[in-house]
Amino acid sequence: MKELFKEVIRINMMEDALATQECAKKLFIQLNAMEIPEYFNWASDIFEDLHVKENPDKKALIWTDLDTRETKTYSYGTLFQKANQLINFFHKSGVEKGDSLYMMTPNLPENWFACLGCIKAGIVSVPTATTMTQRELEFRFEIYPPNVVVADQASADLIDKALEEIKFQPKLKLVLGQKAGWTCFDVIENESFDAKAAKTKSDDILFCFFTSGTTGLPKRVGHTAVSYPVGHLSTAVMIGVRPDDIHHNLSAPGWAKWCWSSFFAPFNVGATTIGFKYSFLDGEQYLDAVSRHKVTTFCAPPTVWRTFVNMNLDSFDLSCLRNSVSAGEPLNSDVIEKWKKYTKTQIRDIYGQTESTAMIGTPPWKKENIRPGSFGNPFFMYDMALADDEGNEITQADQVGHIVVKLNNWRPIGLFSEYIGNPEKMSSVFVDNYYYTGDRASFDEDGYWWFVGRADDVIKSSDYRIGPFEVESALVEHPAVSEAAVVGSPDPNRYQLVKAYVILNPNYQASRELALELFKHTVTILPKFKIPRMIEFVPEVPKTISGKIRRIELRQIEITKHGNSVDEGIKEYFYWDFPELSSKKK
Repeated sequence: MKELFKEVIRINMMEDALATQECAKKLFIQLNAMEIPEYFNWASDIFEDLHVKENPDKKALIWTDLDTRETKTYSYGTLFQKANQLINFFHKSGVEKGDSLYMMTPNLPENWFACLGCIKAGIVSVPTATTMTQRELEFRFEIYPPNVVVADQASADLIDKALEEIKFQPKLKLVLGQKAGWTCFDVIENESFDAKAAKTKSDDILFCFFTSGTTGLPKRVGHTAVSYPVGHLSTAVMIGVRPDDIHHNLSAPGWAKWCWSSFFAPFNVGATTIGFKYSFLDGEQYLDAVSRHKVTTFCAPPTVWRTFVNMNLDSFDLSCLRNSVSAGEPLNSDVIEKWKKYTKTQIRDIYGQTESTAMIGTPPWKKENIRPGSFGNPFFMYDMALADDEGNEITQADQVGHIVVKLNNWRPIGLFSEYIGNPEKMSSVFVDNYYYTGDRASFDEDGYWWFVGRADDVIKSSDYRIGPFEVESALVEHPAVSEAAVVGSPDPNRYQLVKAYVILNPNYQASRELALELFKHTVTILPKFKIPRMIEFVPEVPKTISGKIRRIELRQIEITKHGNSVDEGIKEYFYWDFPELSSKKK
């Protein structure tokens, strides 16, 4: 396996575009056909035996607090020692291979220690965003109990309340700071720098991501000891990250994209990753840090790229940038051209999911042939296709179909193992030798793919995926609400905003006051990125004969309304129009 990673490093160091493409294709054809070893531990077999062994003093992680400018640096050797110390303390505390660890902190060095330590010890990582509410934590803890929790002080309070509500206590609670009933994370400093690696099977589940769906509550996406570490060789090649790069990814811990691009893509090739902690995203502050730390490869979501190009880019030295990468939805040509003008780099798009690694995109060898609006071409690890509504593969250009991964030739290493504990969902997405991604697209005569949207009802707002069911459930808890239907409404900055169609119970009237009450109500239940930004009071919503909400019709209404004048009779209210709320921003 180690030779695969060495070959990826060699490929990413190549300069000739055609030769790079051919070598990458050859490598992934080999990878797709090879027999995976029964046992594999990426932390010991690759991170330690390749990178630590060959370059122990090389910088692995640079971390900085943008507010205070405090900076910490860890070499490959010291980062591995921190992970080993954590493992040894786990063992002392009775934490074993197969146990689950919930990590709920801001972007801090301890995220990297814990992720690396979990892989080596065979512990299942459950990344948890700091935006979680108590109710969301209760749901997660009930269906997937935490054996270990690691949290900052603010998150620890919320975790305690959730644990108390469900009457469950983990084996170990580690806090970054001090809190009664918790063990200070710094206690690991007393442990040995050496720790034994767990004997993990290649198909052992090592990552569990909760991800939103259209119906029901979040699903548990299970990735294995191979699917994420080895699978992200596709991501490393698509980004084009090299051992001499300082790589930065603008994603928060708790989301799969952090593991994608803040951890595996740079560490697969022995590069330096840099993480920023900040109170809120200030574009000036952020690009100053990118400039100051001489970032060479940079990943960010479309919302942020749009923010950056509207700033005065002349005031930053971005001359070190070699690669700029986006993910989420395709960018328009104006954003791409403005960024290129000031940085001499093209923003290249990459498409993937929590359930996969990089599947489609524009690799480095095609950076001079970007088609603005297209999200690129299928990558060699995945056998991608479009299927029509009857499950037949689409071969003609310019026809919209379901984005699927073909499984009859090979099963991609980067594809997830299962929706843990949810066989019904598995059977709905794995159909007739296809894995259905839930997205729709078309391709043109030259093989460039064009994203159309979600085939289901998941809302994509900024870099988040939001299940409408969660928002609807929060709204109907209010006594005034009889029924709610939630969809994504087009937005030029965030791609979509959460829009709620609300049917009121008898004796309640639509009004500004009631809209304000509903906005405030959802704020107490949902994390801020999930709350509705628009509420429209309606007497009914379109439904099927069986009574299911036809969100597809509501989405079409939003698309039609977008940019056109609105009937004065429509009772619609916008979050940002209420000064009584904490923020008037979208």
